[in-house]
Amino acid sequence: MIKILARPFPFLCEPRSTALVIIDMQRDFVEPGGFGASLGNDVTRLQAIIPTVRALLTLWRQAGALIVHTRESHRPDLSDCPPAKRNRGSPSLRIGDVGPMGRVLVAGEPGNQIVEALAPRASEIVIDKPGKGAFYATGLHEMLQARSITHLVFAGVTTEVCVQTSMREANDRGYECLLVEDATESYFPEFKAATLAMIAAQGGIVGWTAPSNQVLSAFLS
Repeated sequence: MIKILARPFPFLCEPRSTALVIIDMQRDFVEPGGFGASLGNDVTRLQAIIPTVRALLTLWRQAGALIVHTRESHRPDLSDCPPAKRNRGSPSLRIGDVGPMGRVLVAGEPGNQIVEALAPRASEIVIDKPGKGAFYATGLHEMLQARSITHLVFAGVTTEVCVQTSMREANDRGYECLLVEDATESYFPEFKAATLAMIAAQGGIVGWTAPSNQVLSAFLS
């Protein structure tokens, strides 16, 4: 059992039953020319967390613990992308449109791939999710149960959308969840700050938050 100094109080976990879940570190969200940039966002904010996420990824690999990567992606025929999602707002590129990195958020396209610095290994789980949450219309819960996973440590983007949604889904399924504060990011700093506060509020209503140095030091001690 290890103890991570976290908010609102220490997070206790066993490495063998704790998975690292890296949410949507895809080129379409993180790199110029992708879907995130097409919405008018500054993607450099998201790029800045790559070294921290990579440090966590390296730590989990060295520990031989479970790693899960997610990608928000849709079938080429968009049969799993409801019009209410595709038609929202006025982006210069919609899901399924052809952009500089291929069709936006479509499985198999270059922009749908995880950034090279965080590329999954063959032994790691990769979840293609059609929604914002990692558990919706995926087999993630069953995969985690089969491996006796009880605790989840989250990283990735964006904090207030896919990361928070996945944490809330996990909480409803009985997982103890921690979000690594400097390994997640939003295009909007105020949204990230509000999400971190919401997660740890009311005695950890959704889970815990902690900076990466506390996670790293706890695993290495």
